[in-house]
Amino acid sequence: RIREQPSQAKTPSLPTLFSCFTQEASFVSLFLSLNSTQLLFFRHMASITPISQSQPLLNKPLFRTRKLQTNYIASSNFSSRVFTRKSFSVFHSTSGTAAMPLKKKMVVVSATTAERQKKRYPGEAKGFVEEMRFVAMKLHTRDQAKEGEREPQGQPVAKWEPSIEGYLRFLVDSKLVYDTLERIVEKGAFPEYVEFRNTGLERSGSLAKDLEWFKEQGHAIPEPSSPGVSYALYLEELSKKDPQSFICHFYNIYFAHTAGGRMIGKKVAEKILNNRELEFYKWDGDLSQLLQSVREKLNRVAESWTREEKNHCLEETEKSFKFSGDILRLILS
Repeated sequence: RIREQPSQAKTPSLPTLFSCFTQEASFVSLFLSLNSTQLLFFRHMASITPISQSQPLLNKPLFRTRKLQTNYIASSNFSSRVFTRKSFSVFHSTSGTAAMPLKKKMVVVSATTAERQKKRYPGEAKGFVEEMRFVAMKLHTRDQAKEGEREPQGQPVAKWEPSIEGYLRFLVDSKLVYDTLERIVEKGAFPEYVEFRNTGLERSGSLAKDLEWFKEQGHAIPEPSSPGVSYALYLEELSKKDPQSFICHFYNIYFAHTAGGRMIGKKVAEKILNNRELEFYKWDGDLSQLLQSVREKLNRVAESWTREEKNHCLEETEKSFKFSGDILRLILS
């Protein structure tokens, strides 16, 4: 009767299942999964089925198992692909094929090496300010910084022969640039600029005091010259359309002055000012704390930038060095 069942049947009959259990121990797990009604039926079949009728089945089993088939359903996240695996024990008989689900498992397959790896930029692990510092240091000459990659040009600062007139040109043009920076930040054309109001690094007020002192000493205060005017105009235009590039100039102007700028001011004071320390090189409060506060603000602002925007900011560093260098050379004019 089993052989006469329609070939399109989806599952084997219970008598067929019973015959298979009598010959293959691999179906013990399936037997244990049967409900009470099915178990009673098997007990009844065992009592009425002669052994001789089951012998042909041992020689040519109608019901056998094949290798588990596994289907995968894929999904993905940032770092790995997760597959849901559903296994079936597939039974074949002359009356048809049955697939019985066993269990589901979650299989986590590691992402490829290329997906896991993320390109790291120099200094990135410490924050974007460190990235800016790294790029800036590479633009120094080798005698200015150990990270410097440029060849020295001209005389080192220790051998400079500055003049009062040239130094005043430098101070006047510097004040114009700082006035421009502070005005841009105060206007706040972009939300990023607001973060840098009243940082304690502002220099306009200090430079105004220094120029007033020089005037009291009988020195004529010159008008801003081409280097300062050009830089101020550039910053004005840049700040209206390119906040990332403007932030690059902001960082390099203020931070460079607290490092190399102070060293230059000290050397100039030794040669032409009888070691007088100008207000330009003084800050209210602990300078290291002021700098750290601005670093944190810069890092916080850069967190919202894409990698492309950060790279764009870094690429502006060389222009900042060029403009500042033109103003610095006024000391020797």
